[in-house]
Amino acid sequence: MSDATVPGRAMRRQVTVRFPGEQVRTTMTPRLADLSEEELLAVVVPLMRQNRRYAGELLGPGDDAAVVATSGAVVATTDTMLRGQDWRDDWSSGADVGHKLVAQNLADLAAMGAVGTGLLVTLAADPQTELAWVRDLAQGIGAACARWAVPVVGGDVCGAASGVVVVGATALGDLAGGAPVLRSGARAGDLLALAGGLGRSDAGLQLLAAGLSQRHPEAVAWHRRPEPPLAAGVDARRAGATSMIDISDGLLRDAHRVARASGVRLDLDRAALDVHAAYLRPALSDGDAWRAVLAGGEEHSLLASYPPEVALPTGWQVVGAVFEGDGVTVDGEPVAAAGWDHFRP
Repeated sequence: MSDATVPGRAMRRQVTVRFPGEQVRTTMTPRLADLSEEELLAVVVPLMRQNRRYAGELLGPGDDAAVVATSGAVVATTDTMLRGQDWRDDWSSGADVGHKLVAQNLADLAAMGAVGTGLLVTLAADPQTELAWVRDLAQGIGAACARWAVPVVGGDVCGAASGVVVVGATALGDLAGGAPVLRSGARAGDLLALAGGLGRSDAGLQLLAAGLSQRHPEAVAWHRRPEPPLAAGVDARRAGATSMIDISDGLLRDAHRVARASGVRLDLDRAALDVHAAYLRPALSDGDAWRAVLAGGEEHSLLASYPPEVALPTGWQVVGAVFEGDGVTVDGEPVAAAGWDHFRP
């Protein structure tokens, strides 16, 4: 990286930085345009890996592709986040974005009953993006991966148009020889159960937008760094759950997806859901609290159906039942598929 200011670029604040294998040196505030691809990877890959080796990782970053051991079936999912659409820099740090990226991908694996085995991370960024933000992103990814014991095994970086920053991940998972839990398996007579909470992320978003984050710091923290109940997904598969979904776009929208895939009606019990609305009422009106519970996105809890004779695993709460018919009802009353839609926000 050159210490000189690039012609035509505004003078930057001097800071001290160290790249792997180099002496400490003073330079201007570094941006991605000041590094080669190899220099950038030398900075961020160790942060995402945290100098750890993981079970099942046969070959990590450094070659054209990684090699990950599986039991024979690979579960794969991907998510993408766009600056200004999926996060705001004044509300979330780079580490927050990194944590959320890992959480939402691993929640999708958990909804299939799988355990994560590897993560491929992609960054497309304006070359004028500050290196400090990218380092923060990598540290958030690395900390979340270390917490949930899932390695970053590779990925890709590329430049993007002015102001654009996109981060994405593809997560790989393993079923340990079991069968995946699908959205299409719910049957009339099943119980409907929830692992995790509802409405916290949306409530946090509402409060940030209103400049009232101090009213419910826990909800704001959940919006920035959701904590999906990953182990509950594996427990549900082992217990015999007939269907399951990650609540990423809102309880009602995702429940409609299960109902449609299974050809049944899901009936939600308002009394059972009230505990989640009550948790938000100190900060929101009753109407806004219920809207967050029923339609709030980015919660990453799990909704599953179970045969009535099954003992629910720890952490699961009955919130309704499955009937013949179609669609979703609350206490028997039909409700629309309210929730997040990327093309109708």
